Amino acid sequence: MGRLDGKVALITGAGNGMGRVAAERFAGEGARIVVADYDEGLGAKTVATIEAAGGEAAFVKVDVSDSRDVDAMVTFSMQRFGALHVLYNNAGIFPADDGGATETPESTWERVMDVNLKGVWLGCKYGIPAMLESGGGSIINVASFVALMGAATAQIAYTASKGGVLSMTREIAVEYARQGIRANALCPGPIATPMLEDLMSDPARRQRRLVHIPMGRLGRAEELANAALFLASDESSFMTGSQLVVDGGITAAYVTPE
Repeated sequence: MGRLDGKVALITGAGNGMGRVAAERFAGEGARIVVADYDEGLGAKTVATIEAAGGEAAFVKVDVSDSRDVDAMVTFSMQRFGALHVLYNNAGIFPADDGGATETPESTWERVMDVNLKGVWLGCKYGIPAMLESGGGSIINVASFVALMGAATAQIAYTASKGGVLSMTREIAVEYARQGIRANALCPGPIATPMLEDLMSDPARRQRRLVHIPMGRLGRAEELANAALFLASDESSFMTGSQLVVDGGITAAYVTPE
């Protein structure tokens, strides 16, 4: 018996990276998956992989910063599968020109906030009514370890957006705790995904991050998917308004030896 049998899970950014691995993991545990992504080709590949393994999935194109798209995404989920039990707000961006407070372009700040923070809010805005109609469920919002501490490399917009996700998750958790909806934030450290590998292609920049990780390596998408699975499942039924930190020890360390 799967840990998500009978549940419908909507995952944004499921065409690639952590979202895709989570979609496949959740499907393997019995969930029917709504694969939401802006890239139709990548989304279709995730669906095909799930179906090839015997799971059930459907793709919907979405720009999470667009309220009409997010509304349509949730409507699609309800029409296709008749319920929504797990909302995994995973989609996010980290532009290369997101740097210090004085150097980051205003347009970059606005775009990061639109996707990383507003996108999570829109997912909750339209997803919560569907979850209430479905009898409740679990919201998982992807924040970051940088929501808990300053980043070693300047990334002001990304850090601020993830701090907002963490605070918003707590408020949603309190508001809906007695209505059968749980909300928790997942706070990953650096995970080996295509987005991060691009950012860390510079050896010096890569080493500057690795030196702060007590385990001495990047996390794997599978490790984060397992943490998300716990939050999605009934195993975490008394957990809401919390952050689950999966960071290789970064936030526990004061000084990390080279």
